[in-house]
Amino acid sequence: MIAILSAPSNLGLRPPEPGGVPGAGKAPEALRDAGLFDRWSARDARDAGVVLAGRYVDDDRARAPGMVRNESALVEHARRLAERLTRILDAGDTPLVLGGDCSILVGIGVALSARGRAGLVHVDGHTDFRHPGNSDQCASVAGEDLAAAVGLHWPAISDIDGLGPYFEPHRAVHIGHRDDDEEAAEAARLLGLVVPAREAITIGPVEVAARVRAVAGAGYWLQVDLDILDPTVLPAVDSPDPGGLDADQLIALLERLAPAAVGASVTILDPDLDPDGRYARLVSDIVLAGLARLGQAVAGSDS
Repeated sequence: MIAILSAPSNLGLRPPEPGGVPGAGKAPEALRDAGLFDRWSARDARDAGVVLAGRYVDDDRARAPGMVRNESALVEHARRLAERLTRILDAGDTPLVLGGDCSILVGIGVALSARGRAGLVHVDGHTDFRHPGNSDQCASVAGEDLAAAVGLHWPAISDIDGLGPYFEPHRAVHIGHRDDDEEAAEAARLLGLVVPAREAITIGPVEVAARVRAVAGAGYWLQVDLDILDPTVLPAVDSPDPGGLDADQLIALLERLAPAAVGASVTILDPDLDPDGRYARLVSDIVLAGLARLGQAVAGSDS
């Protein structure tokens, strides 16, 4: 059974303006209002509740060097998210985590590493591969989550409770960055597979999925950041960039990736940029269609 878990964290994002609060933390409830939970329930999914995050603070003036934004709250949320995911997986269910921003991948990684590690498929309009070794601008884990997940960030983020790296780099796949992504070359050197958006569109979902399975194996975690979509399709995200997939292309890709996933997370919809809810309804349609067979090829297996 699919278990839908809300993780409305915005802790990994930069503030939209000094003293402001990012809107991504409102995404799970916006998707609920758009009917996503009811539509999943009709397919015998269950509501697994919510893991609330601590209060977002614009700490730029007070944060010490070598720390990320909202670090203490982010680490605490990661531990509580990992605990809840462990209970879901122990029950034999397949988790679908609705964020929030993609810093929730840290908590997901903690949970899976404690179980023996899984592969990772990171579908995102950016590589999110900024880390202290390639940038002196590290602060927002939502732009650094993939690097943290494979052990390249400060230990407070990438080695919580001694469990890092949460995913082994050679079993990690990234799909969907644009051609001007500054960290793409390094990601391609260190990860098992990196596929830019342009290539994913050209070769198609069948070939992409075949390459993914060869690297990540079965039972990988599927992380979907919605800025994989072109901003003409979905502008209501934190960092929209041209050159992304359209809705049908993303659905087709997810349809082929979802069955071999032990679970999935969907992140970065910003309801503050979606006042009439049209994009929440679009995301609901994409998630329901693309992830309908989530976990079916690994049902009953342990990560």
